[in-house]
Amino acid sequence: MNDILDERQEPQTFTDFEIFTQIWIKPRQILRYIHLNKYDKFVIILLIFAGITRAFNRAIDKDLGDTLTLLSIVGSCIVGGGLLGWITYYLYALLVSWTGRWLRGKGNTDSLMRVIAYAHIPSIIALILFLPQIALYGNEIFKSDGDLSGNGYLLEVIGYFSFIIQALLGLCTFIFVVIGIMEVQRFGIAKALLNTLLPVLIVLVPIVVIVLIYGYF
Repeated sequence: MNDILDERQEPQTFTDFEIFTQIWIKPRQILRYIHLNKYDKFVIILLIFAGITRAFNRAIDKDLGDTLTLLSIVGSCIVGGGLLGWITYYLYALLVSWTGRWLRGKGNTDSLMRVIAYAHIPSIIALILFLPQIALYGNEIFKSDGDLSGNGYLLEVIGYFSFIIQALLGLCTFIFVVIGIMEVQRFGIAKALLNTLLPVLIVLVPIVVIVLIYGYF
């Protein structure tokens, strides 16, 4: 316990460049620094890009290419995701703060919002990788039965390799979010993981119950 407290109190400083480059190898130290120093410098722009990333992922999941043109999808994801996407992360931070109190967490919404924004750096990198896929496959990537094999074997391999990298970056984002919650809430990994998932369960369980009730009647 003393070692943990000493590590938490150890003074560390990071430059902007180090925050974005060393978060990959020192996520706990970087997120701790952001939390303790209330480092808000890039929070807004990170949330904007995270919102855009989430909008593109939803466009794929909902097969919007079946009904919309590529231009309308890209435009709505950039504008809608950028302007409104941050609301989702604010609500998530609010719910993490609320459910965290059940577990005796110490964080408030603003503190959680801050680390959640920086924890999404990997997903923003995934957005950069996603742009070449749009260039390669066009609207096919957003269709339920999109043909991703029409541009040659090499491009197909590159496309699927990009999908794998994006999935790994998504996993990395989730891990960083858990670490950020650990730092803000002063939790161990088990409580932090539970606190990460509780807001999702709070939203999903009532929806599932309503759907089941509606289907029953």
